[in-house]
Amino acid sequence: MRLDGKVAIVTGAASGIGQSIACTYGANGAAVVVDYVGDGQQGAQATVDMIEEAGGKAVAIQADVARPDDVRSLVAQTVQTYGKLDIMVNNAGIEKDMPFLETPFELWQKIVAVDLGGVFLCSQEAARQMVKQGEGGRIINVSSVHEELPKPGGVPYCAAKGGMKMMMRTMCVELAPHKITVNNIGPGAIDTPLDAPLKANPALFNELLDIIPLHRMGEPEEVAELAVYLGSDASAYVTGSTFFIDGGMLRFAKGL
Repeated sequence: MRLDGKVAIVTGAASGIGQSIACTYGANGAAVVVDYVGDGQQGAQATVDMIEEAGGKAVAIQADVARPDDVRSLVAQTVQTYGKLDIMVNNAGIEKDMPFLETPFELWQKIVAVDLGGVFLCSQEAARQMVKQGEGGRIINVSSVHEELPKPGGVPYCAAKGGMKMMMRTMCVELAPHKITVNNIGPGAIDTPLDAPLKANPALFNELLDIIPLHRMGEPEEVAELAVYLGSDASAYVTGSTFFIDGGMLRFAKGL
């Protein structure tokens, strides 16, 4: 499951799961474009440095996935730098919990624009490039258990992830004739810096662990290894599926 000779874009790769995927891709032979937005330049450069220190190739490019012009530029700069694009990892996303009755429409628009609209824009632009190359490709979306599992206070986020599921399934049918596969990764509770406040609250943290059959959080590197499989030639016959990596939480919570 190596990625030698492959070129990959990983959006939102300045930290957390995206950073881990980018570094693991670099360690497995891919040339990586580290996408970041806003104040993520320092984190993106840190990702690039880690890849290069391990002997890999990487470059950081700023692009807001919710902006069509930025996305077009991201793909164009990737092709200009590395000559092609083989793997698109749609990891960038935002989340803000708020009771439904108090959620302003502006928050709905912002979350859906990034978490769902960004996946549409990046997938479309990447697929156009892959079709032009004529050698197939991989589109991998980092979704969530919340494409299936409701989350009180997370209506925009859950709606975006649920929409991502059907978008992935439909894209896989349309892109299959071009040998482009499309799959989702659905993480559960993953140990990233964003979860530091949760871990600092023993009561809440233990409550979380109680609904995870493996009784631990996942590691970003575990998500990254799954992303390597889905980006590799080993997954050539895999498309249209969500791969949940959640320690059994989804099945335990709802018996799905």
